[in-house]
Amino acid sequence: MAMVESSNKSSNLKFSDKIVVITGSGTGIGQAVAKKFAEEGASIIIMGRRKEPLDITAGILMDIIKKVGSSGTVRAFSGVDVSDEVGINEMFTTIKQEFGKVDIIVNNAGVSGPVKTFTNASFQDFKDCVAIHLTGTFWTSVQGLKVMERGSKIITIATFFTEENKYEQRPYRFRTPYTAAQGAKNRLAEALAWELVEKGIKSVATNPGPVHSDRIYKTVYPKAAAEFLRIGGYPGLESPEVELAATKGLDLLGEPSEVFSKGTMKIAEQISNSRSSAVSSDGSSSPPSSAAVNQGDLNKTIEGMLIKIQEIAEKIQNNTSKMIVDNEFLSQEDVAEMVLTLSDDTISKLINGRIIPNDRVFYPVKPIVGTSIDGNNIQDLKEKVVVITTTSSQEKDVQRVTSLANKLNDIGVKQVIILSRNSDDMKFYKDFHSHSLDLLDEEKVKRIFNTAKTKFGNIDAVIHFTGDYDYNRNLSSLSRQEWDGLVNNFIHIPALITREAVRFMAPDGAIDQPAKFKDSTGIIVILGPDSPSGKKISGLSRARSEVFRGALRPYTATVNQELSDVLGSRIRLYLILAGNVEGVESDRGNVTTSVLNLISGSSLNKNESIFYIDEGKKSN
Repeated sequence: MAMVESSNKSSNLKFSDKIVVITGSGTGIGQAVAKKFAEEGASIIIMGRRKEPLDITAGILMDIIKKVGSSGTVRAFSGVDVSDEVGINEMFTTIKQEFGKVDIIVNNAGVSGPVKTFTNASFQDFKDCVAIHLTGTFWTSVQGLKVMERGSKIITIATFFTEENKYEQRPYRFRTPYTAAQGAKNRLAEALAWELVEKGIKSVATNPGPVHSDRIYKTVYPKAAAEFLRIGGYPGLESPEVELAATKGLDLLGEPSEVFSKGTMKIAEQISNSRSSAVSSDGSSSPPSSAAVNQGDLNKTIEGMLIKIQEIAEKIQNNTSKMIVDNEFLSQEDVAEMVLTLSDDTISKLINGRIIPNDRVFYPVKPIVGTSIDGNNIQDLKEKVVVITTTSSQEKDVQRVTSLANKLNDIGVKQVIILSRNSDDMKFYKDFHSHSLDLLDEEKVKRIFNTAKTKFGNIDAVIHFTGDYDYNRNLSSLSRQEWDGLVNNFIHIPALITREAVRFMAPDGAIDQPAKFKDSTGIIVILGPDSPSGKKISGLSRARSEVFRGALRPYTATVNQELSDVLGSRIRLYLILAGNVEGVESDRGNVTTSVLNLISGSSLNKNESIFYIDEGKKSN
């Protein structure tokens, strides 16, 4: 950690005497933002996981400070990950000691996350992505409040892919944790604005569209292209081999021909050895000469595959640019200029609590939000296997679960299984086939789904109840443990339940052979947190309630696009958000009927996948 100071002083610069914290500021957009603030006289606090980029950035910033003649300083905190509770706490303690205050926080840190179909991505990678984008933004903001005064600002950089229109959601295929985290992050920025009015602190978010960066060109687009090939197939390679070759080979793209050839030979050798091991385990063998010829052919195949990935990546880039009015991605400097503008005292006052798009992207999507679920085919549920999972101990959700389970039994389903995260709630479900288990434990969830499928047959429907959270509680007052509990309950567990449900609804081996997902059937329903209810509901309560609903909506849209458009599956995920804008609480019967209609397949051939089931109701 190092501080450097310029002896030159000038009070004519717009952000002179301001202290600005920028997360993820060693490279890319974060560095561009830091440079803009340095040009306007601010003292810059940069942070990130790697020391070397921060040192380089610190040098660049000092050169700018000297050039403009400001009294700014540069402070670098290396080895600090925004998802690290202790690291962030210690950083702000040090900032308070050395600077006394912070005027502006720019939440910029982010990662690509797994660029894969949700069925093929690891749960740990999912959680890591959410931890950086969402929890990192939350915890940096909350800890930063301890050193912020009236007039300070929190500027959050999110993504246009998760911003919402009334009846639309923008899916972002292969990016489910990213969309869930960014959707919640937009709504969090709004909620913080409401909460911080009395403190005189502004919160604004901006949603840049595609930005020229190494991340998008060297990571996101090539990985997306590789995932298309893993699913669609490439001649001469099995799906796991495509994945392995892409993982090892993407870094070879753009390298000199001799480096590229040497690298592909190593990949070919690894795949060839893996095939030989598989053959040997079957008790057979291949002649050495034949193996050598096969490896030569394999090398050409891998070279062709990597070149194909590059072609697809360029096509994705080109198609994306066509959605932009002038076919041009934003530069990192463009985004930095936007952040600087949003940090202006007058502008931030005018747009406090808003999500400001600067993407210029026309991204046409199908309207997927509905307000009613028609259906009269619930008798089709006979002989079906239905799993109900719940993490809520609230009375209304216990009643919803038991009402649904009773109705399913009355219809004559083959088996109803209730899985509750809370062991104390088992007394409510003693009349049903029920188990208590940690729904955040990946192995336990896999095991129970496997047991259900083995014992009762294919799982036809899974319904998950999240419950609500306290909309009267200040989010900014939550402990880290309380926040992590909310993220687990409303993002991680629904995502894990969804992934495992789809995997067990699909034929065996579909993970390694994505073609098997085609025409697989099944329905998952998530009953997310209700709208606030009551006679008089404040904008603050509404804003808080939307944070995790704002995660589940883009997640649902992305999952369904991957299932239908990418995998060719007929499995569907539906999201029910009960309650309405007038504060009317959803009755148990409406929830039960809506879920039954969905799992009977009544909405399977419609676009709608997100339902506000009570918006037709009027208050008394």
